[in-house]
Amino acid sequence: MARPRPGQLPTLDRRSVLKVLLAGAGLAAVPGLAACGSGGSAASDPNTVTFGSNGSDAKPKQAYQAVLDAFAKQSGGLTAKPNVQDHNAFQQNINSYLQGTPDDVFTWFAGYRMQFFANKGLLHPIDDVWDKIGGNFPQAVKDLSKSTDGHYYFVPIYNYPWGVFYRKSLFAEKGYEVPKTFDDLINLAKKMQGDGLSPFVQGFGGGESWMLLGTFDYLNMRTNGYQFHIDLMHGKESWADPKIKSVMDSWKRMLPYYTPGASSKKWEDASAALVNKTGGMMVIGMFVGQSFTSQADQDDLDFFAFPEINSQYGTTAVEAPMDGFLLSKNPKNLDGSKKLLEFLGGAAAEDTYLSIDSSNLAVNDKADTSKYGALQKKAVQFIADAKDLSQFGDRDSDPGFIQNVVEPAFAQFVQSPNTSDSLLTQIQSQKSQYFQS
Repeated sequence: MARPRPGQLPTLDRRSVLKVLLAGAGLAAVPGLAACGSGGSAASDPNTVTFGSNGSDAKPKQAYQAVLDAFAKQSGGLTAKPNVQDHNAFQQNINSYLQGTPDDVFTWFAGYRMQFFANKGLLHPIDDVWDKIGGNFPQAVKDLSKSTDGHYYFVPIYNYPWGVFYRKSLFAEKGYEVPKTFDDLINLAKKMQGDGLSPFVQGFGGGESWMLLGTFDYLNMRTNGYQFHIDLMHGKESWADPKIKSVMDSWKRMLPYYTPGASSKKWEDASAALVNKTGGMMVIGMFVGQSFTSQADQDDLDFFAFPEINSQYGTTAVEAPMDGFLLSKNPKNLDGSKKLLEFLGGAAAEDTYLSIDSSNLAVNDKADTSKYGALQKKAVQFIADAKDLSQFGDRDSDPGFIQNVVEPAFAQFVQSPNTSDSLLTQIQSQKSQYFQS
């Protein structure tokens, strides 16, 4: 699962005229409008379901193909034809994709990100699918699979936590201790820098400015609490509030310890510093495990909760995005699509996927977790112990607002920290284009 993104939407280079025209509707236009949709004769074949996938990286691509192969073997003649797109491009084109000729079933994200498109009438409800798979999932997962109209639109396959990832052997070698507070974190970063390391491994170039959202989310939840953060994401709080200025001030303390040239690196490239131990820590999702190709390196990967800033809120809020599948509004093969979704909502599909891509966690109660490694077991407990779960910045808010306004502002802030006040004012001034007061 290459991200994020998480969701995880990149900063987009949109044509200004189209952006202005569509901003009021909360929709964004991008170049290459029909780039993702397959349509055509394959989609009209009663024995074929088209499957749009953002799993373009090696592990997720292989895992999804294995799942589709398993579906074909038990479907009685049905096959699912994958249409794999670059992960970031898929996100960039999602609005035009859904309004054009989308694949029957496609990968997407739970919660607000799904609800946004459901509320626009761009998805097909799947209550009848959930009548058959509902017993496989806990209530929290069911809730994230519904839209505000009470209907189901989403079938989940996995989730994963965001945290501060590091190499256990590096910490042991250098005598580093896991920080409990934000001050401890900054002091640790200072020590790492003194030891010649890049303390905070970071990369947000190549259309991956969504990577910055994870740090902001944790800083805000740790400073102002989960509910304030969610209200901010939903447009109910002001970005000019002094509470957000406090968040940015904390973020400024981290910036001197960021990877040099982070704005020109993708997360995949930046994570090499974590693998080769030239970097100390990385605020990222568990999908960073895709960068660790040897079993020994994977076994050495660990994470800790983003540290406490305000004792009132502690570290009880956790980012744990959930990925899965949606049904397009007018699928060419409705019956076949629902059969595919029923299969995807079963334990066999999760088991097949996770047997290849172990950087995620099953959300199906009946999935086989007996082969989980230490990192997966820790992540399961980490999520289970959380008081509140967020879905990640670009999944908890209006997608156009995050892509067009917030991500570019954050990217500018990281490179020019003294612009934070003006950038917050700018974000607030543009918020009304996306949220009704």
